[in-house]
Amino acid sequence: MSGKLLKSGMIVSFMTLISRVLGLVRDVIVANVLGAGAMADVFFMANRIPNFLRRLFAEGAFSQAFVPVLAEVKEKHGDDAVRELIAKAAGTLGFIVTAVTLLAVIGSPVLMMLFGAGWFSAYLDGAPEGDKYLQASFLLKITFPYLWFITFVALSGAVLNTYNKFAVAAFTPVFLNIAMIGAAIYLAPQMQNPAEAIAWGVFLGGLIQFLFQLPFLAKAGFLVMPRWGWKDSNVTKIRTLMIPALFGVSVSQINLLLDAIIASFLVTGAVSWLYYSDRLLEFPLGLFGIAIATVILPGLSRHYASASEEAFKYTLDWAVRFICLFGIPSMMGLIVLAEPIIASVFMRGEFTADDVVKTSYSLIAYNTGLVALMLIKVLAPAFYARQDIKTPVRIAIIAMVANMVFNLMLAPFLSYVGLALATAMSGTLNAYLLYRGLKQRDIYSFSSKTSWFIAKAFIAAAVMAGCILYVMPDLTGWIALGLSGQVLHLLAYFAFAIVTYFVLLFVFGVRLNDFKRQTNAESK
Repeated sequence: MSGKLLKSGMIVSFMTLISRVLGLVRDVIVANVLGAGAMADVFFMANRIPNFLRRLFAEGAFSQAFVPVLAEVKEKHGDDAVRELIAKAAGTLGFIVTAVTLLAVIGSPVLMMLFGAGWFSAYLDGAPEGDKYLQASFLLKITFPYLWFITFVALSGAVLNTYNKFAVAAFTPVFLNIAMIGAAIYLAPQMQNPAEAIAWGVFLGGLIQFLFQLPFLAKAGFLVMPRWGWKDSNVTKIRTLMIPALFGVSVSQINLLLDAIIASFLVTGAVSWLYYSDRLLEFPLGLFGIAIATVILPGLSRHYASASEEAFKYTLDWAVRFICLFGIPSMMGLIVLAEPIIASVFMRGEFTADDVVKTSYSLIAYNTGLVALMLIKVLAPAFYARQDIKTPVRIAIIAMVANMVFNLMLAPFLSYVGLALATAMSGTLNAYLLYRGLKQRDIYSFSSKTSWFIAKAFIAAAVMAGCILYVMPDLTGWIALGLSGQVLHLLAYFAFAIVTYFVLLFVFGVRLNDFKRQTNAESK
């Protein structure tokens, strides 16, 4: 079983890697076109709102509620019952999301008044910053329909994942990146406002993703006509699970959105610096954290449905080790290489050396919570797979309140960096409370093997980071290398880091079999 998980995890990670690399290319091009000024702030705010709601209606709360019920129906009633569930879930969710989308497009000024409160205040006062409010309200009309498309993409992806067809859903985000890159390169030069061109890229990317998955869903035999099913017993169960999960699974996104709201009151560029650093944080988070969470949720749901408690614990323990194997060195590496990576990736066009320094500060702050944010992705599904929503929601509320307290404590002194650090601190609290909840209920606790591995990984990653920091030039020296020199040096650092980290793990006794060995519990 763990061998299959490893294979599935690597497939999803590889497909996600393609998407993340293209996403990085997209961000480089967007940074070149928009920089980190007012125009960039406006686009990122207009794009963040539908992406935040995507975590609620699509990959986040809906998937966490839908997949366990889907797995249970598949296990107990077969494919015909699955088709009926898909039809009713698609019809019910589709109606709600369509209504939300229409209301948001019409009422975009009201939404932006809430989420861009600082800009709206400036608009009322007749200050120059008020123009951001008007532009963002207009762009939101273009970007918000992305939510409608991505909701159905998430539904079809959840079905395909439940039937172990992980590659399609993992590859789908590539099309959003391609659409935005195309809009930035070909459409932006033709328009007076480049941000509007990229907003249309978001719209087009959502449409292409939606159309791409339909043939695969049809081939699997699950492309059905949506039907209204609000009172259906399984849809009711999904609703019951989803409503509180709206809060629980999306707490990190809510925190990021609150950061953006507060940042709208701060200096111009704050929203953009947070965005660019968050995008670099999302690279390892999506590549490893979300990829493994995607793979284990159907398995955990299946183990719970079949009362295989030992297999449930083993799957979760395997996922924690896998997360830490890559998450710990990613955290250390991004902290040490923050300025070189940002300068090499973004510093061109409208993106200046000062933007590099400012973005690096928030990236370092965010990264202190990277491993915790990754662990949330595998610990929270342990509750959702058991159809226990109340516990992670209660924990999420605690973490959210803590995030706001941290924001108020840190932002007056550290500005936007305080917002990033508050997100990392609340994420760490969230992960700790999730783990404590699982341990107290005797659902899961770190095995001695996993605890020792985490300690070894931290030591190996710390030595790796220290070696890189010792030989790395300062920012002035790094900029003087030129782009080709920067790329060569980064590749050399990455190669050195990978070799050093894994050699040290080998010396510490870690072997590949630790991630694919089958236990008696799994083979039953």
